[in-house]
Amino acid sequence: MSRPKTPPLAADERAAALAPLLATGWAPVEGRDAIRKEFRFRNFVEAFGWMTRAALHAEKLNHHPEWANVWNRVDVTLITHDCDGLSDLDIRLAKRMDALAAP
Repeated sequence: MSRPKTPPLAADERAAALAPLLATGWAPVEGRDAIRKEFRFRNFVEAFGWMTRAALHAEKLNHHPEWANVWNRVDVTLITHDCDGLSDLDIRLAKRMDALAAP
């Protein structure tokens, strides 16, 4: 049995949800209905530790990011693939990632 399709953000929800994220460094991805942010840490261990904590939250949401790690940087793209765009899951995960990265 397939899981139900996640609905994309409605226009009014989208503007309200994206504004605070864009203010923290998230940015639209050209050519996709997605958002992206590069997180920087002091070293590899901090970056990988953050990824581990973020992965646990992603698993709880059953929503997994597109991401890559190079030494102290983690490049994250969020999109909900089953609606081919942004959904509430992306907003929730972006907020959690920001909170986990806060000093």
